[in-house]
Amino acid sequence: MGVRSFGIILALSALAGTAGFAQVKQQSVSALKGHNSNAPVDVTADRIEVQDRADRAIFAGNVHAVQAELTLESPRLTVAYSGGGGDNSNVQIHRLDAAGGVVVRSPSETARGDFGIYDLDRKLITLIGNVQLNRENNQVNGSRLVIDIDSGRAVVDGGPPGVNSSGGRVSGHFTVPQRQQNQPKR
Repeated sequence: MGVRSFGIILALSALAGTAGFAQVKQQSVSALKGHNSNAPVDVTADRIEVQDRADRAIFAGNVHAVQAELTLESPRLTVAYSGGGGDNSNVQIHRLDAAGGVVVRSPSETARGDFGIYDLDRKLITLIGNVQLNRENNQVNGSRLVIDIDSGRAVVDGGPPGVNSSGGRVSGHFTVPQRQQNQPKR
């Protein structure tokens, strides 16, 4: 299977991830709500290694995946699929695992983490480790971010203490809109 045919296969897929810790500290509606997970996916990388017997393909070096208005960047991306065999028309992508520092962008959000999982079957995007979510001038930091593409629900967890620099807590920096000073009553 070549890079071109694999790109066609990815065109039928979406990006998403799995959940782990139960400590919910901050949640909001993601800009990815309603994202077209059936849109074509274009992937570029310095190298691709297809491991057909293991039902996976590994993209390495400056990996850049784009689906509609969603962009995923990482040094390494492993794609798990089934139905490879000799007939590429039956291939189904189940999961994309990104490693080495992952950036996920939408038009109004940027999320970063050490690792990323895009679970196609569950339509979830999960970033793990030193997570940072930016929306406009607001920023939330934690240990894990889970975005449900169907509902748009975004949850940032602090994780257990000692796992990362967050100390098991979520932190945030939020801008406050400029308000007019109250005028004295007459």
